[in-house]
Parts: sequence; C-alpha cells; structure tokens
Amino acid sequence: MQLGQYQDVYNSRDIISSFDFGVLPDHPNYTIVAQDISEVQDKMRDPSISMEPYLMKCDLMECLPAISIYSRRGYDRAHTRLLYMSATALEIWKAMGMYPRQIGKQYRPPHTAVLSYGMPFSD
Repeated sequence: MQLGQYQDVYNSRDIISSFDFGVLPDHPNYTIVAQDISEVQDKMRDPSISMEPYLMKCDLMECLPAISIYSRRGYDRAHTRLLYMSATALEIWKAMGMYPRQIGKQYRPPHTAVLSYGMPFSD
C-alpha cells in the first residue's frame, strides 16, 4: 500500500475542518477514582484484571465499546493510583461490588494517564 492511496476518499483537510475544537460536552466524561495502597495491592481492585471476567460471567461484553478506564500514579499513599472511568465503566465497577472513592470529574483523562482497560478516549 502506498502513501496517498486513500487520498481521494479521505482528504485530511476535510476531516479536520469538520471538527469543532471549541465545543466541550455538557458534562464531564470521566470520574476520577482514587485508590489507596491497600486497594492497589489487591489485584481484584485493578479493573484491567477483574472487569473482563465479570463482563463475561454476566454476559455484558456488548458494553465493552462504552468502557474506557485510564490510570496513572497518584501523589501520596491515600491516592496511590488514580483511575479515570467513563460513566459505563464506573457503573459496572459499582455493580461488581467495588466502592470507588470518587474525588472529581473531568472531560478527558490527562496526557500522563495510560489506557488500562476498554476503548480509548473519544468525544
């Protein structure tokens, strides 16, 4: 495949001009969940390990496209790991019997966070 093979179909200038960079959603997309050191040490409190078996057991794999969880290192023992969860991910996390300590909301995960489970961020 040569570079530019799809130029007739997808003109990048047209795609970029269709974006509205100044518009943010009406409400934040991600809830920030703080986990302390004891939660981080419990592998079942890691969504990247425990969420997929739960989804499979409950036959909820069709929810996967709406799940987006990013994580990053926290800043002290009470905030050892920070999770940035989409609304669907947060609801499933609660249904799993987890009790997330929600410390805030924001429109998107920070650049320092990495995707730990689900689909990447998109508006």
